[in-house]
Amino acid sequence: MAGAAGPPLPPLLLLLLLQLLALPAGRAGPDSLYVSEYFSQSAQKLSFYSWYGNAKLFHFHVPEDTVLLRWLLQASRGKGPECTSMEITVHFRHGAPPVINPLGTRFPANATVRPSYNISITLSSAVQNTTFVNVTTPAAGDWFIAAHLPQAAGRIEVKGFSTPCPYMFQADMFVLRLTDMPVLEPGVPMPHTVVSPAKPLHVKVFVPKHAAAMRFQLSSCVTSEQRACTVRVLLGSITLPQSFQRSLTCTGSTNCSLALESPPWEKWLQIMVESLGTANASVSVEMLATFTVCRPGSSSSFLNFISLNQSQAGARPGAAGSSAVAAAGAPQNTSGQRSSSCLQSQPVVREDLDVVSVRYRLLNGPSVPVSSLAPTLLLLNLNTGMDSGGSLVVSLLLNKTSVSLANATVAACVSAASPVLSLNATQNCSTGWGGWSCTDDSKAQTVGTQNLATLLLTLSNLMFLPAIAVAVYRFYLVEASVYTYTMFFSTFYHACDQPGVAVLCIMDYDTLQYCDFLGSVVSIWVTILCMARLKKILKYVLFVLGTLLIAMSLQLDRRGVWNMMGPCLFALLIMVTAWVHHGAKRRHCYPSSWKRWVFYLLPGITLAFIAISVYAFMETNENYYYTHSIWHVLVACSVAFLLPPRDKHKKPWAWPQKLTCRYQICQNDREELYAVT
Repeated sequence: MAGAAGPPLPPLLLLLLLQLLALPAGRAGPDSLYVSEYFSQSAQKLSFYSWYGNAKLFHFHVPEDTVLLRWLLQASRGKGPECTSMEITVHFRHGAPPVINPLGTRFPANATVRPSYNISITLSSAVQNTTFVNVTTPAAGDWFIAAHLPQAAGRIEVKGFSTPCPYMFQADMFVLRLTDMPVLEPGVPMPHTVVSPAKPLHVKVFVPKHAAAMRFQLSSCVTSEQRACTVRVLLGSITLPQSFQRSLTCTGSTNCSLALESPPWEKWLQIMVESLGTANASVSVEMLATFTVCRPGSSSSFLNFISLNQSQAGARPGAAGSSAVAAAGAPQNTSGQRSSSCLQSQPVVREDLDVVSVRYRLLNGPSVPVSSLAPTLLLLNLNTGMDSGGSLVVSLLLNKTSVSLANATVAACVSAASPVLSLNATQNCSTGWGGWSCTDDSKAQTVGTQNLATLLLTLSNLMFLPAIAVAVYRFYLVEASVYTYTMFFSTFYHACDQPGVAVLCIMDYDTLQYCDFLGSVVSIWVTILCMARLKKILKYVLFVLGTLLIAMSLQLDRRGVWNMMGPCLFALLIMVTAWVHHGAKRRHCYPSSWKRWVFYLLPGITLAFIAISVYAFMETNENYYYTHSIWHVLVACSVAFLLPPRDKHKKPWAWPQKLTCRYQICQNDREELYAVT
């Protein structure tokens, strides 16, 4: 077995593989040699669909002279309780990545789109599903498979709060290739024999460049049992999503023919002839292929070379007129040639603007002469590797040059060498816009909505001002500094995080995000430690040490739930231990005042729990701008309630008392003595 070796297969899959490769082998004739090949790719974890980047893409290359293609699609899911029944959608396409539209968005205006061929695989009670997809006489070249889960729910999940169910998908490809496929020479009759209906005849013919049409003729059909000859002819290969294969059924000994307009240039075209008679009867036929080839007319290479040099270097004032006349006169010089040619070819220059953008420029100026005598051909060179996928944009402007021409209609047709036009984009749209080119405005946000979202997410941070005032009034200056830091960076992070027009970035986005996350976690850390009423030296040591550890953990994983829950739980453990110590030392509950519990602690704890619930379970992409604003307000208000009262020996902020004789009374907090200086 030839081909790329995949990972070790389980026994059941290996048995299926052996059966799979054994079945097509019976189709080979006595003089034909078939080779089976196996290609495999690693399994990928599927994602719920919200844009094209969520689809998992698999790329296969089908060899030449392949007569049978079979895909083995394996889907599986986890075994946990979070895993439910799921439908997986799989798309197929030849030549380019599939064009998919699971969200039902609108494509841009004047866009030519062929939806991909797709199937659905359901995972219900079974944790694994195996599906086969067969394609006879497939087109050689690149084939792409895209797989994804249904549309995403849109809920913003905190990393670590829940365990998502893993859905895995793997695609394997098996091909049956004919090593000695007969070649049908154009214009030369070829006699051949179809052994039996189970063993069809495969031949191929090469399509030359500038072929306008192909005609296939079948004649001298004779059966071994001297009965009426009935055969079916399949011309061309199968391509998905749309197949350009032509079919013809011939009955009797009369000649039958099949015409194919605009065959793909410089490609091998497969022809399959199969008998529709009895099982043991052989059929003898004679095949003939002829082509109608155009002789293109074009400008001389010398004029093209002069035009290219002048377009790059620029023309001198004295020579500009003559160069322009020569370039403009080039199409006119070929007017006599158009009458004897079936198409007019115009040279096109390919310009690579960057690694993802390409521009095509006409060598003889932007104008293209169009005549009713013969069509004008513009050949766009698209490389298989570089240009696979992407969007091809063709802009046309009609300019009438003949005064006697009252009304004119110009038809433009875009086709590819292998008849598939690729349209693919992986752009992630914002502010509610959708579609492949972000042109679907059915759910787009207005400018007013974008401004409202920015104002809510930024101005809601001003609710930290009461918490800062309470902290300063109670002499918690370090805590007040942390709250100020959090309010500042949260405000400007959300001003920079907006996807629309209402955006303001005072520094790098990643820096703003890191500072916002750091300030949020450190604010919770210092608030709970302040509630513990530790000794000052121990409290400030824990402040600094905890901040350093939080900064390190956020650098490792900024969105991990334990980066917030870890410091919170550890600080709560310290607070509970300190409160138990204070209660045991005083022999009563701590804090001892019921007013402290009713009017401060319980409201603060309630606000904190509501804030956590909103943050962890209620935020979605649609309601983010107001649910996250509620989170800001609830957290800031809970801090103002939870901060403990100031120490008893601390006096409220007041101006120093000054004597008339310019003496000042100083207080020593440590010794509680008064001295006159």
